[in-house]
Amino acid sequence: MVNRVIVEFSKEGYLLYSETFPGAYARGASLEEAVSKLPSEIKRYCRWACTQVVEDVESLIVQENHSDLKISDADSEVIFDSERKPLTIDEYNALKKLVIKSAEDFQKLYESIPDKDITSLKERQSFYGSIPRTSREMYNHTNGVTNYYVGQIGAVIENMDNIVENRIKAFQVIEAKQDYLQNQVFDGSYGEEWSLRKVLRRFIWHDRIHAKAMYRMATKLWRQDIIANPFLFD
Repeated sequence: MVNRVIVEFSKEGYLLYSETFPGAYARGASLEEAVSKLPSEIKRYCRWACTQVVEDVESLIVQENHSDLKISDADSEVIFDSERKPLTIDEYNALKKLVIKSAEDFQKLYESIPDKDITSLKERQSFYGSIPRTSREMYNHTNGVTNYYVGQIGAVIENMDNIVENRIKAFQVIEAKQDYLQNQVFDGSYGEEWSLRKVLRRFIWHDRIHAKAMYRMATKLWRQDIIANPFLFD
């Protein structure tokens, strides 16, 4: 199976995104390192998304984007060429289902952590400030981008504390716009372009980034069998 890949890179590293499996990604200091991680990421993604597990994946780079952001910290601004195209209702509903499932699974992982205010991670800074270190900080950060993401495409919400309820509310506001399936491209903050397709992909990707960090941190502090693993990370 061909996995269509978008590359975003800076002098500090590479971020690879799957167009075929929205939200799947790999990172590396070099292109070769990031590409080598893609097959296992796609298999995990397929198991998580309840689709058929793909054993033989060929990655094909279809787009490259140089960025001045700190790619090594997963800072991103790229919009896929395919994210400029209108959505069918079937495409939208399939992506919406995955975005809500991702939020539900993030909630399951978070709730399984015995103490949400301790961490094994060292303090680090990124372009946006301190990187979340405790489970509570990761949860609040991951949920907190909701109104920012949808705000970039003209949907205004006030964030709710629960990530699942917040996502559902975001979809209600998006769907209240009669032309939402036209997938208009917006000029958002900091000169970044956004579309509904991009927002949906970013939700899943952003969840996976922080769920993986939360899971790895938690399994260093507690027994692995008591920490939920709905994303099926190794």
